[in-house]
Amino acid sequence: MNLKLRSLLWFLNTFRKDDLTLAPAKIRKANAKELPRFLKMLDFKPIELASIRDEQITMRDGENIRIRIYNPTDQKDLPIIIFYHGGGFVTRTIESHDLVCRRLSHLNKSVVVSVDYRLAPEYKFPIPHQDCYDATVWIADNIDSLGGNSDEITVMGDSAGGNLATVVSILSRDHNGPKIKNQVLIYPTVDARLNHPSIDKFSKGYFLTKPLMQWFLNHYKDKEEDIHNPLMSPLLTENLSDLPPAFVCTAAFDPLKDEGAAYAKKLKAAGNRVVFKEYPNVIHGFINMPKISKECLVAHDDIAEFLS
Repeated sequence: MNLKLRSLLWFLNTFRKDDLTLAPAKIRKANAKELPRFLKMLDFKPIELASIRDEQITMRDGENIRIRIYNPTDQKDLPIIIFYHGGGFVTRTIESHDLVCRRLSHLNKSVVVSVDYRLAPEYKFPIPHQDCYDATVWIADNIDSLGGNSDEITVMGDSAGGNLATVVSILSRDHNGPKIKNQVLIYPTVDARLNHPSIDKFSKGYFLTKPLMQWFLNHYKDKEEDIHNPLMSPLLTENLSDLPPAFVCTAAFDPLKDEGAAYAKKLKAAGNRVVFKEYPNVIHGFINMPKISKECLVAHDDIAEFLS
């Protein structure tokens, strides 16, 4: 582990301790207050794009959610990346991943649509999954107005968002659309049983902790048996054939790394094209940390190469 990472972990473990006795709404409020300081420490200035705008779209239950649309140029017929943010299905928003989405749009010359799906415990499993699939259907149906190309749709997410991206790929296969060209899964959570060796090996001291993962799960699941539902635990999906090509990456010091590697292996065994990479000297969340981690920018280049 390099010195920069050690220093970052010291900072995070000293100054950012989530009080898991608090209600999720209070933790979200505290995190939002700290967000500008963290972004300034971990990332560079926002990348300027041709346009960034928010829209409200309607879900199957009649409620609205927000999406944010990033256009790198005024051109039409561009590839489109649908991005689902991480945060354990309980925290984070499109604001926490704004700089990531700007970078993705800029580097890939693509329209990026970030989905502000509803969070638990107010909206428990499977509502976030339904929101992300419904949003993907809406985006595909309105792709011309977004400047996108219906043959060039990639779904992408980090952590919980990686789970959502691969579940959207599975649902799109099973419901005959929308057509997904690629899936990019950034240190995805794909097994809610929390029984992989890396979860205990990196259970504390590496930003994402086992108690925090259990806290997320306790708020997200509606009933105990949900953890065995393939929508919550895609690694348990029996049929993973005929899915979009996948780029799956993990972090060397991440509790989720074993399940991410296992999912990539199972996708490949089912006959899908899979590119898998574990990045050294990084922790969970490194895609948000380009100022600290050169591996973040390497990962962005690897994603761009995969999508091209």
